[in-house]
Amino acid sequence: MSSATLAYAKALQASRPRGDFEDAVLSGLAKVPKELPCKFFYDAEGSALFDRICELPEYYPTRTETALLRKHAPEFAEFLGPDAEVIEFGAGSLQKIGYLLAALKSPRAYIPIDISGDYLRAMADKLTRAHPGLIVNPVVADFTQPLRLPSTGARRIGFFPGSTIGNFNAAEALAFMQRAARMLRGGGLLIGVDRIKDPAILHAAYNDSEGVTALFNKNILARANRELGANFNLDAFAHYAPYNPDAKRIEMHLLSRVDQSVSIAGRTISFLQGETIHTENSYKYTPDGFRTLAMAAGFVPRVMWSDPDKLFSLHWLEVP
Repeated sequence: MSSATLAYAKALQASRPRGDFEDAVLSGLAKVPKELPCKFFYDAEGSALFDRICELPEYYPTRTETALLRKHAPEFAEFLGPDAEVIEFGAGSLQKIGYLLAALKSPRAYIPIDISGDYLRAMADKLTRAHPGLIVNPVVADFTQPLRLPSTGARRIGFFPGSTIGNFNAAEALAFMQRAARMLRGGGLLIGVDRIKDPAILHAAYNDSEGVTALFNKNILARANRELGANFNLDAFAHYAPYNPDAKRIEMHLLSRVDQSVSIAGRTISFLQGETIHTENSYKYTPDGFRTLAMAAGFVPRVMWSDPDKLFSLHWLEVP
């Protein structure tokens, strides 16, 4: 990456001090019921654990979405057009963008956005080496907040794979989609959306037999130990991830196995046996339900692609 890009990324990271995480932990654990924002899963350790989750046999979203990206890449290229500036929200390991970049006609630039700074920069450097003619401008930021992005002036295309939209409740999803529509005016958004399906398939995906999802869930406590000097005993918490059919979502929790107290940043937080920390939601959509959300945010739904088992979908949305 260029020195200017590196300076920009470091400035953004510096604008998000450790205090953000500390404030979120202390305020979240003061609530009833207790909660922690899932965006703080993704430090370097959490990002690596999520990469392992994506390879698990029970975790269908990644392999199903990847198959759709491979199969329909030429169609995406026709809709997205040439000379585009591609913005990826929550870029992570940058694995899926490779299928899109390979299909696009002379993409102008790629702007991956992620909250995990060191991990993002390492992955961006790797992508730059693989695509030497492509401008890669990684941005370390929380994409759920208003953003100032570098721009080449080209038509902007958004890429939001992985069904991360499912981590937002209805109001949050609408707010994100509205911000994206304003940012991508004159372009469009290719977005991955997990579909409503047999609850047994969902349960297996979020409660894998190897326990990797449990490690991922507990990593937010481990991160508090590392960064905030907390003294969470990870063995005293259990990973709990049921499907709530009324809300159409998987709910991830950390359940206290015993009555216990934890010290965090000079404060003591008490937990009763059976009390939980709500760490994440993963909402599932019907095709019509998601299209309704997209239209409410200002997008025009154009095409949906799905697998034969109707597990997952990709939507191409345009912004007038």
